[in-house]
Amino acid sequence: QVQLVESGGGLVQAGGSPRLSCVASGRISFSTYAMGWFRPAPGQEREFVAAVRWSAGSTQYADFVKGRFTISRDKVKKTVYLQMNGLKPEDTAVYYCALRTVGGSYIRTHDYDFWGQGTQVTVSS
Repeated sequence: QVQLVESGGGLVQAGGSPRLSCVASGRISFSTYAMGWFRPAPGQEREFVAAVRWSAGSTQYADFVKGRFTISRDKVKKTVYLQMNGLKPEDTAVYYCALRTVGGSYIRTHDYDFWGQGTQVTVSS
């Protein structure tokens, strides 16, 4: 079984640059296709923020974070990171880490097999 534990959230001033971490436990090296970050959004359960292909390290971002957030992974530490720069009050949310074992679109929540409990990021203006 895979478990995901996020950390790094908290209260941040607008323009701040926190880094979120998500540590995976379990046998993920051979079964992980990609890992991603999501957050709740109006009208949907969670919206896609960013994803990284586990083997190749290629990345994909939602338009609203391009140029501000950077996703990366450390295969040895089984950790995925989300470097957040230039935070805005509208970025306030619980950020969830997710892992998927099969290929396909990165943006659909139902394609991810495992989820963390989330870490709260609150941006003050």
